[in-house]
Amino acid sequence: MAARPLSLEERLAARGVSRRQFLKFCAAMSATLALPATFTPRIAKALNTAERLPVVWLEFQDCAGNTESFLRAELPGVADIVLEQISLEYHETIMAPSGHRAEHSLDAVVERYPGQYIAIVEGAIPTANGGVYCTIGGRTALSIAQRVCSNALATIAVGACAWDGGLPAASPNPTGAVGVRQAVPGLKNLINLPGCPMNVINLTAIIVHYLTFKQLPATNEQGLPFFAYGQLIHNNCERRGHFDSGRFVERWGDEGHRLGWCLYKMGCKGPQTYSNCPVVGWNGTSYWPIGAGHGCVGCMSPRFWDTMSPFYERLPKVEGFGIEVTADTLGAIAVGAVAAAGIIHGVASAIRAHRHPIAAHDGDEVLVEAAERVNQVVEQIAGPVRQAEAPASETENAIAPEKSGDVDKDRPSAS
Repeated sequence: MAARPLSLEERLAARGVSRRQFLKFCAAMSATLALPATFTPRIAKALNTAERLPVVWLEFQDCAGNTESFLRAELPGVADIVLEQISLEYHETIMAPSGHRAEHSLDAVVERYPGQYIAIVEGAIPTANGGVYCTIGGRTALSIAQRVCSNALATIAVGACAWDGGLPAASPNPTGAVGVRQAVPGLKNLINLPGCPMNVINLTAIIVHYLTFKQLPATNEQGLPFFAYGQLIHNNCERRGHFDSGRFVERWGDEGHRLGWCLYKMGCKGPQTYSNCPVVGWNGTSYWPIGAGHGCVGCMSPRFWDTMSPFYERLPKVEGFGIEVTADTLGAIAVGAVAAAGIIHGVASAIRAHRHPIAAHDGDEVLVEAAERVNQVVEQIAGPVRQAEAPASETENAIAPEKSGDVDKDRPSAS
């Protein structure tokens, strides 16, 4: 009689991963995917019953940073759970075979599992001069990507280089490096995970989403999953309060830096970068670059090596309240706002009294007096702000009037 196949929990237990750790992982995946906590049991059941998913991991013009991120998943049990749920058929950095045997393994997967495997691509794909600037086993990266990705169930481009060319595509881009989308046009199931490197939690969440719902998570027009790239870093940053209050680090190591103030003036690109970095953290913890005291370099943004550098120069325009206003001025504005609120209440009372004679007491002159008081307070509030902004140039101090919480407006698009 054939032995009953072991469930995922049983296989994990053999590797020292407890049920508590497994359920913690499922809850973390539910939260990462922006799903209600009630989906945790469904994810756990799906992972317990799902068949292992064949995966091919291709590396082209890269530094292996995304591979490092993948191998260093430190949420309890993540590495064990992921490796138990996928069958990593080809990854030249960590696989045992080498040379022609390794390439034979790749060909075998494509032929054995047509339309059933996940292709993960790391690194840019050179296209200049027929793609000769990156060859593996006598074949160009371009031809390998076109063959493997075209026959895959889905393709996940991990890292900035696989998304839009990244560092190899930085000006003047001598090798004609591009991302998967440009190298293999027309791919239907393509998900982009930009970053330098990508966050392994987001990659894991995509795999879990597919195993649970048998479909890939929703993406925008650029193939970026909404759960990972739907919010500005600025909106979830732990230092946002300092930004709104006008408290900024002026130089590395100053008092503001030691107190955890906003890094906007030190070149932080968080106000223009869409990512869930502040929410999921890195390396299995809540740590991330801004939390460690270094500004965001915008590595999730299109062509960030060109568009976000120099990395230590401040952005010219940022939506918000406290960019050019000092804490003292903000305090004056707050006091003025309270006073204005009281006067507005007085104006409303005056209008009500004018409309309803039973509540009248001073007649129309009350409205005139109230309006004069409003003008005085408005001038008291606006005066210090104008003085604070006067010395700075228009280019440096312009504050965009748009709503700062708008997710869809100014969402990054590939250039």
